[in-house]
Amino acid sequence: MTDNTVSPRSASPTPLTVLGTGDMGSALVRAWLAAGHPVTVWNRTPARAEPLAAEGATVAASAADAVAASRLVIACLLDDASVGEALDGADLAGRDLVNLTTGTPGDARARAAWAEARGARFLDGGIMAVPPMIGDEKSGAYVFYSGSRALFEEHEDALAVPAGTRYVGDDPGFAALHDVALLSAMSGLFAGATHAFALIRRENIAPADFAPLLASWLTAMTPAVHQTAAHLESGDYTEGVVSNLAMQSAANSTLLRTAEEQGVSPELLTPYMDLMARRVAEGHGDEDGTGMIDLLAGTS
Repeated sequence: MTDNTVSPRSASPTPLTVLGTGDMGSALVRAWLAAGHPVTVWNRTPARAEPLAAEGATVAASAADAVAASRLVIACLLDDASVGEALDGADLAGRDLVNLTTGTPGDARARAAWAEARGARFLDGGIMAVPPMIGDEKSGAYVFYSGSRALFEEHEDALAVPAGTRYVGDDPGFAALHDVALLSAMSGLFAGATHAFALIRRENIAPADFAPLLASWLTAMTPAVHQTAAHLESGDYTEGVVSNLAMQSAANSTLLRTAEEQGVSPELLTPYMDLMARRVAEGHGDEDGTGMIDLLAGTS
């Protein structure tokens, strides 16, 4: 992965258009306005754009008018379908379209071809932040970008104003893929934390006392992802393994019996445990958990 991380900073003013002034779109607009960029905005519900007009944005009567106002066009809408609907009839010839709408890698690839057929360069983005983090240099917010490298390099300074930038390749689907991969990992982490709090829920254990223990334990475990990456690249899933999969799978019975004793459903844990048992049954108990990735991906 090419990592072009850029800290948010002031850039020379670039006129730009933002389609969509929901919470995230409005946060982006405010960051660009604060940095001195002329911003034209459009929203399907005009009243949502009025506060931004009071802060210096120009409100366009239609999406087509908004696109005509700037070469650099940012879409931050509900979904991919809404991007197509908003831009239907707009003249995209010569425009640089940056799509920050959440979607799938397939959405991004199809939208890139759609935009290019209409004469526009295309860049897809995955925002790794919530609206309050936008425009705050200390928040750690950043956006994955993929697609036209020329577009990215030309507008890098402007794109870096609301949040840092990470260009991850010319495949338009890679930004969404990185975004969803990280969010999927987060979902698994939250699932584990949810189960952990459920285990102590009925006991005389203060959640506020338990939380720092949980946070520090999860933090201590996260370096394991580097070993996983090394195993995937080398193809040797046994190198440096301390707690092998057979041992972990056998220990799962204790986790399940504890959940039963505490009256807690194991439904957040059992799919992962079942995958572990399957890998062990196939003769890979001496590995760590890397081989389960191959099971999921259908490459084993």
